[in-house]
Amino acid sequence: MDASPLNPPPLVEEELVLRRSARCLNRPTRPSYAEQEPPKKPGGRGRSKRKRDEEKPELAPAQQGAKSPDRKDSKDEAGEKKPTPMIAALPVSCAGVAAEDDATGTGKSAKLRVKETLRAFNSHYLHFVQEEQKRAQAALQEINAKSGLKRQTKGGEKKRPSKRPDLKAITKMQEMNAVLYPEKTIGHLPGIDVGDHFYSRAEMVVLGIHSHWLNGIDFMGLKYQGKEYSNLTFPLATCIVMSGVYEDDLDKADEIIYTGQGGNDLLGNHRQIGSQQLKRGNLALKVVDDWVQKGVQGHVVFKFKLKRLEGQPSLTTSEVRFTRAEAPTTISELPGLVCDDISGGQENIPIPATNLVDDPPVPPSGFKYLKSLQIPKDIKIPSSIIGCDCEGGCASNKKCLCAQRNGSDLPYVSYKNIGRLVEPKAVVFECGANCSCNHDCVNRTSQQGLQYRLEVFKTASKGWGVRTWDTILPGAPICEYTGVLRRTEDLDGSQNNYCFDIDCLQTMKGLDGREKRAGSEMHLPNLHPENDSDAQPAPEYCIDAHSIGNFARFINHSCQPNLFVQCVLSSHNDVKLAKVMLFAADTILPLQELSYDYGYRLDSVVGPDGKIVKLACHCGAPDCRKRLY
Repeated sequence: MDASPLNPPPLVEEELVLRRSARCLNRPTRPSYAEQEPPKKPGGRGRSKRKRDEEKPELAPAQQGAKSPDRKDSKDEAGEKKPTPMIAALPVSCAGVAAEDDATGTGKSAKLRVKETLRAFNSHYLHFVQEEQKRAQAALQEINAKSGLKRQTKGGEKKRPSKRPDLKAITKMQEMNAVLYPEKTIGHLPGIDVGDHFYSRAEMVVLGIHSHWLNGIDFMGLKYQGKEYSNLTFPLATCIVMSGVYEDDLDKADEIIYTGQGGNDLLGNHRQIGSQQLKRGNLALKVVDDWVQKGVQGHVVFKFKLKRLEGQPSLTTSEVRFTRAEAPTTISELPGLVCDDISGGQENIPIPATNLVDDPPVPPSGFKYLKSLQIPKDIKIPSSIIGCDCEGGCASNKKCLCAQRNGSDLPYVSYKNIGRLVEPKAVVFECGANCSCNHDCVNRTSQQGLQYRLEVFKTASKGWGVRTWDTILPGAPICEYTGVLRRTEDLDGSQNNYCFDIDCLQTMKGLDGREKRAGSEMHLPNLHPENDSDAQPAPEYCIDAHSIGNFARFINHSCQPNLFVQCVLSSHNDVKLAKVMLFAADTILPLQELSYDYGYRLDSVVGPDGKIVKLACHCGAPDCRKRLY
């Protein structure tokens, strides 16, 4: 694709334009968090009050609903070292499907409550990962100090954590009564559909789909026999998990030959080391057919034949399609390919563009791709601050100056060499040019460039969008929003759908209805003392990606987004000129579209004629506000 500026494309119909902000008389501000509640009253500048989903989930009590049979009988590592692959929920009995919207008075759909529960769990999980990494680092330093050994204790054994972070997070959710559906239930669970994917067994536990992080068959025992279930025979399975650890399993998507529980060595090598017994979960399955046979290793195993209910949505659960979610392996096989790489080789990974909507199909046009922010000569960036003196990475230095700027702890934990942000913060301080740590230090996470395979694609009603080919975990960095740095006052007032306000200061001060993030009070006094008390509500600077920018300009709005906005500083302390980053708020599976909340308040945009401008929202989220502004 030619990197030179192109002629602007023709104007799109107003109701289809879903971009950053309409530069009219009463300009709205940019989003700074992943979720936003509708305002209590219309009008005025700014955004409505935000919820801290990761820390303050509003969870509904248990509902009579569904149990999804999925299964796994392995020693799954849902922690940092050995993540569990995605798991598809397969509801087993749907007699009398419960309403998707609960009657708790929260006004939230069941889908949103599921999302909030998973966000709360992942927030606890990342905090426990951070805690465990600190414990392991302290233990390593103690070993080094005593014996000079770097990795091993006396006898050659590594010090092990007392408990995995995912199990600690499950316990935390249970202690807070935050498990979404804590009671075992036969039938459908509102907000959880056939084909839903989960990254780990722990996520299934905190939702209440499956009550145990290890056992493959979840069942209701004899204690459930009574008036409520007088027509049922117990034990009765409510959920099974199939993960491929049993070598005798056979998954044909619409039909499963399922191996009962027991006899597996639990070491992850898929081998049966003993015979199974007809008890507990093996007595609980009600199936099309069952039999006993000798397995691959010669041990007795129980086999159960399960078939999908008639009328359920189609599934692709075979191993290859399941783990890849049918994401393409090469750019050349993409249907509707119109550009091999819109970045022209600037990014770490090529970003193809596809168009199956237009006839003839055309690539994105009207802009020049630029990976980094373009800074005009008339805008002076503050001089670099003193950096840390860490050797190697900063994670092992208790006195790291950059960690102290973040409130004593580094804001990231490392996962497969990719940093994950533990929680959204008022501002994240990264290591910069004057720091002595390595370039791959975890506290340089936003500086590592694109880490995931992405695709720009033409949507039916929202213009261009962006989707992922890879699984992206919560807290993982997606990209910086780039373009031309401009003073807000220099904009000419004409509509520009690609401007992004740098509103870190507004978020820290809680202006325009925003909730303050973690660290706001700690950072506020020392970052901008010269104008702290007299700061104007309007952001002083913005990023204009109308004619120059990266793929972030194509990421669409959603009322239930899977990304959030985070301001980041590395070389200086001026929050008015912070870097604008997008991070994953949820687990984003292959082929899912990326989105964030543009943060408009209803009736906040006024046209040149003084009339309120209204724009319909086409995000399709269950809790869509129906209007972008």
